[in-house]
Amino acid sequence: MKTVWIIAKKELASFFDSLIAYILLVVFLGMTGFFTWLYSSDVFFRGQANIDPFFSIAYWTLFFFIPALSMKMIAEEKKVGTLELLQTKSVTDWQIILGKFFACLMLVAIALVCSLPYYITVAQLGPIDHGAVWCGYLGILLMSAAYIGIGLLASSLTNNQIVAFLLSLLIGVFFLIIFGQLSGAFGGWIGKAFQYLNISTHYGSMTRGVIDSRDIIYFLSITGFCLFLAEMVLSRRRIAQ
Repeated sequence: MKTVWIIAKKELASFFDSLIAYILLVVFLGMTGFFTWLYSSDVFFRGQANIDPFFSIAYWTLFFFIPALSMKMIAEEKKVGTLELLQTKSVTDWQIILGKFFACLMLVAIALVCSLPYYITVAQLGPIDHGAVWCGYLGILLMSAAYIGIGLLASSLTNNQIVAFLLSLLIGVFFLIIFGQLSGAFGGWIGKAFQYLNISTHYGSMTRGVIDSRDIIYFLSITGFCLFLAEMVLSRRRIAQ
C-alpha cells in the first residue's frame, strides 16, 4: 500500500505542476456555482433550501472532466516509454493502476471539498436535509470512481490521449444515456437489467438521500471491473515485452 500511496502522491503533484488541477477546480466550481446560484434555478427564489442543482450539473460536468483527467494517466506513459521503465522496477501493475486511480479520485475529492461553501451557504438560508446532501456527495464520489475506472481502462488500451478521451466518453455514454433509453424500449427483466445498468438510476437515488446497498455495489462493481481489465492490459503488455 505504501507504493500505491507514493504513486498517488506523485500523480497528484503532477496535476498541480501542469495546471490541470487548477483548471479543473476553477471550471468545475465555476460551472456548478453558476447553475446552482444563478442560471434557471436561482437559489433565492426556489422557496426551499437544497443544492439539487449542484448535484445535477456535477452529474454532467464530471462526465466530461474525468475522461480529460484520466486520458493521459497510462496512454502518455506508454507513448514516452516511462511505463516500461516503471514496470522494470519492483512495482506491480496493480500498484500502478491503483496509484493512478487514487490520484484522480483525490483530485475530485478536493474539488468537492472546495464546493462545500455552497452547501454551508444554503444551509444558512433555511432548513436543509443534511443527510440527503451527504448522500449526494457520496454518490458523486462513487460515480467519479466508476468514471475514473472507465478512463483508466480506456487509457490503457492506447498510447494516444485523444483516443483514450473519446473511448472513455463512448463507454460512459452507454452507462449515462444508452442503457436508460434501452430500458424504456424493452419490457420485463431485460428492461429492468438495462435500467439497473443506467448510472442515473443509482446516482439519482443517492442524491435523494437514499443509501441502498445495490447502488454502492453497482458503482464499486463498475470501478473494480474496469480496473481489473486495465491491469490485465498492462500485464499482457509486460509479458509481451
